[in-house]
Amino acid sequence: MEPSGQGWTQIGGLALAFVLSAMIGLEREYRQKSAGLRTYTIVGFAAALLMLISKYGFTNVLRPGYIELDPSRVAAQIVTGIGFIGGGLIFVRRATVQGLTTAAVVWLTAAVGMACGAGLPVLAVAVTAGHFAVVLAFPKVLRRIGHEPPSEFFIELSYEEGRDVLRQALLLIVQRGFTVTAMQAERGGEQRQGTAHVRLGLRGRGTATELVDRLATIPGAVGTRWDEEETE
Repeated sequence: MEPSGQGWTQIGGLALAFVLSAMIGLEREYRQKSAGLRTYTIVGFAAALLMLISKYGFTNVLRPGYIELDPSRVAAQIVTGIGFIGGGLIFVRRATVQGLTTAAVVWLTAAVGMACGAGLPVLAVAVTAGHFAVVLAFPKVLRRIGHEPPSEFFIELSYEEGRDVLRQALLLIVQRGFTVTAMQAERGGEQRQGTAHVRLGLRGRGTATELVDRLATIPGAVGTRWDEEETE
């Protein structure tokens, strides 16, 4: 009798894929990447299900000597499909590739889910641990050897008009070693009367959080926030 593929073993594989994918997603969500908790969890969870379907979903049509099962065919299609998702996260701006790391992690998350669905939990856990080693430990190693790649991010600054806030902000940004790569100013709309809003694209080797905290102390600054871009 062929296995049904709907037992506790398969449920355990799905649960492990859910947990490991969510762990990866939490790390990316915390770092404010373009894909977050829900995206990574769904990718890994769905990849595990597709692997289980590939292994067990066609056992009822098997006929010895006539129809044989090739579980690898769906696995190959998962890799191809995830490539389309990853491709949509990568773009080039001013000769700088952005989103490449996010796309790579989506691809890795799908592989973790596939491993869980294929009944290889040890490999899935090992690769998840490897992911955290790469994203958490490698930047520290690069800083230690004096090779920290520049980061690109956007800062949104709301401020009271007529208080010279923008000039002070730009001066502070330059003093902190950042280069302004883009600027978009807005006035009116949902902003309250007398308040302006500017979105600045910055590039440099400093820390975005420290810069945002410092900008918030400028007299007349109403609010600040930042969105990181990936340049890897």
